[in-house]
Amino acid sequence: MTPKRLIAAGLGVALAATVGLAPVASADAPTTFTIPKPTGPYRTGTTELHLVDSSREDPWVPGKRRELMVSVTYPAARVQGYERAAWMPAAAAAHFDQNTSPGFGIEPGTIDWAGTRAWSRVGAPALPGKRPVVVFSPGFGVPRTLGTVLVEELASRGYVVVSIDHTHDASEVEFPGGRVEVGAVPDLTTDVLKKVQATRIADNRYVLDQLAVLRRGGNADAEQRTLPRGLGRSMDLFRVGMFGHSAGGIAAAQTMDEDRRVDAGINLDGTFAWDAGNDLMPVAQTGVRRPFLLFGAGATTHLAHQSWKAFYENSTGWKLDLNVPAGEHFTFTDTIAVMPQLVAKGVVSPQIAEQLNGTVRYPARVLASERVYVTAFFDQHLRDIPRPVLWGQSPRHPDVEFVR
Repeated sequence: MTPKRLIAAGLGVALAATVGLAPVASADAPTTFTIPKPTGPYRTGTTELHLVDSSREDPWVPGKRRELMVSVTYPAARVQGYERAAWMPAAAAAHFDQNTSPGFGIEPGTIDWAGTRAWSRVGAPALPGKRPVVVFSPGFGVPRTLGTVLVEELASRGYVVVSIDHTHDASEVEFPGGRVEVGAVPDLTTDVLKKVQATRIADNRYVLDQLAVLRRGGNADAEQRTLPRGLGRSMDLFRVGMFGHSAGGIAAAQTMDEDRRVDAGINLDGTFAWDAGNDLMPVAQTGVRRPFLLFGAGATTHLAHQSWKAFYENSTGWKLDLNVPAGEHFTFTDTIAVMPQLVAKGVVSPQIAEQLNGTVRYPARVLASERVYVTAFFDQHLRDIPRPVLWGQSPRHPDVEFVR
């Protein structure tokens, strides 16, 4: 089994499809991997919030209120005595191992998904001072875990970063007490895809509402769990960015168009059409009026893809189109760091890694460039710090092209 790219509705989702490749055999003991350490000057803390929107019924499971899990990752005042966060919570990792990873050609029990640690410390006090806030939304069917590397990088550079799991859209979401809610979106027709996007935009806007509760000193967590000291005061909600991968990038653009609270946005390889043709999403037809970065892989550029062309030409704010020509759809997720390790250990085939991340020769160099460009964009547009790396092609980042 191996992932394939689903072009329907421009969501670019990696789904499992049987093509005759058997999963790689498991090792005697589960294989471990690591994620790269953030490069910024700040140590980082993290906490999770269980949010329940009492005004909204869950669109995928009737009779339930809409509930979300989010992580808030931030510069920490100190980290000694606080444990490193799990890259993926234990119960979610167990479901991922048995039900999701086989779609990537991985035998259940082969990899210790729960054993990997992120770098942020759970519950560490926030560093004093007001900092820009950036919201992250993952791709369709993907848990927020797969955005950890970019999220921690931004936090280490001085941002408060809020990562959203879109419940029943993501493959698995773990709630307090070990309860796991799994994907429940039906087959992807155009109407279902429109509902996916509408739900994500409502989720994003609701999370922004709850951040305002935290900023005022309230506790938005449904269980009223203790928040890290100084967390709410550290958020500057007058400087808000949003970025996302695939469907998350599309939703970032649409949320930005509908909600004035979002000042700048990034779309990581999500296309703005409901199908492979010219049925454009609303934001492609209107564009946005505030700074926006398109960051695509392969042929996804505004010169080669109709929906990106429409969005780019209709956007009147600062804009830039970057591209990783040798990349693939998941180049912008943690798989760019994880898959090379798993291939080297013989538990993932090179073909699967290539379908996820493309044919990039130096994955670590590509990831380093992604960190630089994403951070530079938010520095320039949320902090008013000019970043020359955004002005033109750089020999330091040979895997990334400026699309003019």
